[in-house]
Amino acid sequence: MQSLDRAVAILDCFTAERQELGLSEIARITGLTTSTAHRLLHSLQSHGLVRRVPDRRYTLGPHLLRLARGAHPGVDLQVVALPVMRRLRDATGETVGLHVLSGRCRLVVDQVESRQPLRRTYTELEERIPLHQGAPGKVLLAFLPAEEREVVLAGPLEAATPATITDPGLLRTELEQITRSGRAFSFEERVVGIRTVAVPIRNHAGTVRASVSVTGPALRVTAARLEELAPPSIRAGAEISAILGWRDKT
Repeated sequence: MQSLDRAVAILDCFTAERQELGLSEIARITGLTTSTAHRLLHSLQSHGLVRRVPDRRYTLGPHLLRLARGAHPGVDLQVVALPVMRRLRDATGETVGLHVLSGRCRLVVDQVESRQPLRRTYTELEERIPLHQGAPGKVLLAFLPAEEREVVLAGPLEAATPATITDPGLLRTELEQITRSGRAFSFEERVVGIRTVAVPIRNHAGTVRASVSVTGPALRVTAARLEELAPPSIRAGAEISAILGWRDKT
């Protein structure tokens, strides 16, 4: 019972304000020795109740979130994604956006802005954006069931910029490539002067209803830079998906 009480005390250390903690912080908050805290964290980690994140820090784990879903059907995507988005922003130096599917459109629901003076800032939070306009929407469109995807491709496909893909055949070909590669690029297809890479976020059932993006000004985010931004973006999308309970069996 003492070990159980101590394990619960460790879990109680994590709050909305303290989503990531190091070993010494956990030991200080709980009053445990670092060796005891480390032993309990190792056990909690083996059961998926905590996760190890960069810089030898810990956060609540995916199994705890699955248990929470049993008591409450909803898990706040923004709360789950925000720490990962912050790390992705720090790693890339560019603005990171969170997007969700809404009918045949997408919504920008959150962002972590770049610290650079010249940066992309999403001003259209909660605004409905057609799925074919920009990388975040193309990711969501690519992973829709075929029947729903074809409804969108049937149009109308309106242009937001001269670079927006409005030809259904060309768009269909690109969507097939997105499903194979797991990432989408936008070369000023939604906003002139802005380039973006986006990747899918899967829920526990593997369904894609959200995406995460890295976006910045075209003068800095070249085509080569977009390719460099893709791998860390894919890792971030996979991390958020894992927290939501998705297990990639491939």
